[in-house]
Amino acid sequence: MTRRKVFGRAQPTPRKVKTMGADDKIGNAAEKLGGKGKEAAGETKGDEDLKAEGQSDQSKADLKDAGEKAKDAFKK
Repeated sequence: MTRRKVFGRAQPTPRKVKTMGADDKIGNAAEKLGGKGKEAAGETKGDEDLKAEGQSDQSKADLKDAGEKAKDAFKK
């Protein structure tokens, strides 16, 4: 944390509140899209494990997204 001078005294710089950034949104969307791809590939090949893994990836992305939105709601 950097310090700045206010009235001759060193003061800590105020911290910025971090909300769900674009990089988080893009990462969650990419994970969800990858999950959809795995699910479709598993459906096409008849591979139930791959299909389940794709569904799991989509659920994980949805949970991360919901968690980030809840965190943002409490910070406001």
